[in-house]
Order: sequence, then structure tokens, then C-alpha cells
Amino acid sequence: MTETLTGRVALVAGATRGAGRAIAVELARAGAVVYATGRSSRAGRSEIDRPETIEETGEYIAAAGGEGVALRVDHLEPDQVRGLVERIDADHGRLDILVNDIFGGDVHAEFGRTIWEHDLTKGLRMLRVGIDTHAVTSHFALPLLIRNPGGLVVEMTDGTFEYNRAYRHQVGVYYDLVKGAVERLTLAQSHELAPYASTAVAVTPGWLRSELMLDLFGVTEANWREAVVKEPHFVISESPTYVGRGVAALAADPDRARWSGTSVSSGQLARVYGFTDVDGSRPDAWRYIVEVQDAGRPADATGYR
Repeated sequence: MTETLTGRVALVAGATRGAGRAIAVELARAGAVVYATGRSSRAGRSEIDRPETIEETGEYIAAAGGEGVALRVDHLEPDQVRGLVERIDADHGRLDILVNDIFGGDVHAEFGRTIWEHDLTKGLRMLRVGIDTHAVTSHFALPLLIRNPGGLVVEMTDGTFEYNRAYRHQVGVYYDLVKGAVERLTLAQSHELAPYASTAVAVTPGWLRSELMLDLFGVTEANWREAVVKEPHFVISESPTYVGRGVAALAADPDRARWSGTSVSSGQLARVYGFTDVDGSRPDAWRYIVEVQDAGRPADATGYR
């Protein structure tokens, strides 16, 4: 990174676990004051029904030597988001970085089913939690972000724009719609933020070793390679810290506007900014997915890590 994030204020919406949690930690580690939000709390779980809590994210931020505030917020509730932004304004009078990482729609997904086979209630809920939350958050947060030039909006997604051009039939229409909407949100915000010298970029991790994914394979971050026996392509997976480092590097780049309106993967960011994953590797999952996995080639990490 060419500079640290000292003096910057960030909001990471959807920071209870996975990429959002890691991004909040890495932004704080780089010096930003981070407001981390999520629905899952020690006071009660969200519909995802996972054990991770937003309070734990606050503890991770503190352990990294960062400054942050972890808050229980439902980003489908406009009054809660308005109150959150008003608090940030009262505390600091500025917002420099907004990370829209809210989703959690996987719990509603029925992969491999057609639109008429997919449970309608679950599908519509996926659209709500994956699209409406981002729109609500940007509606309230962007007036504060544009108060100072140089603001950054990061729309977290799954897959680059190029990869998502084709209909992703394996994941179904509702999941595909959410990721397509994130692309349009990124393009719209890049256009609307330009007069304020601010930037909007979509960022995608690769095959993420989230808490859920590790549980599905029955492994931990310490022994994750054991899962390759069951799924050879898991060799290209990456820790959440990898994309967290990528977003922190992007936020610290004074020339980050070059990315505005585009999508970039953690692997692409690593090549540009020179960071690595926690094990010293530099996985490029979306290149691997196209050239190896989707091409039907045997699993092979050579040249991709």
C-alpha cells in the first residue's frame, strides 16, 4: 500500500463473518476507524442461524490493534440504517469508505432448480437481503461519503462481471439476479459519484474459506488442505483475509479511481498491490475456475497460487 488509512472512517455493512469480517479487520489494521454491522449478535441469531456474532468482529478488530465499533443493524430497516449513518456523522463528521457486503442469501438458495421449481418465498427473500440492503445502505450513507472528495464504495459480489455475463444456471435465477444487480449498482454509483471525485468498485473473492465452507468440509483454517481429498478444486481456495487485504490496499491507493465502475477479484488485486494470503500464496481463483475447473481439467494449482 502506498499509504495507510489513518484518519479515514469506514462502514463495513455485513461484517459478522466471512469476507465482511476480514475486510473490517484489515481496514482497521491499516488505520481506519471501522463501523462493522451485522444482524447476528450475542443477543440473538439472524435467519442464517450461525454462531458468529458481530460482537466477535469487534473483538477481532481490537485484537488487530484497530479502532472500531461493532453494531447490530438490520440493513433492511431504513430507520436503523439512518440512525447508523447519523451516529457516524455525529462521531466523525465524515465517511470515507463504504463496503456493501450484506447477503446471507445462501440459506435461501436452492441450487440447480428452475425458477418454477425454486421456492418462491425463499427466492424473493434472497432478492431482499441481497439487493434491497445495498440500496438502503447507499441511500443513507452516500450523502455523508460525498461530503469529502476521494470516497470509495466497494460492492462485494461473487464472480467478476466478465464471468457473470453468462447465466450461472448452477446457482439458479435468484442468486444470479442478486449478483447481476450488484453489477448495475456498481455502474450506477460509479456514475453518480464521479462528480464528487469518488469511486465505486465491485470486488469478488475467489473460493472463500468462510466459516460455513470450512464447516461443510469438516476442516479448519489450520488443516483446510485435507478437504482437497473430497474436492480437488478446493486447492485454489483462499482465506477471508486475502480479500480483506485486497480491499484495504484498494482503499489506500490514491489512484483507486482507475477501477471505478469495474469488477476486480482478490487475485487481480494481489497482482497489482503485491500482497499475499495468510500462507504466503497468491491464489487467482477466477482465472483457475475458467481455465481449469470449468474447462474440465484435473485440479492443478500450478501457476494459480
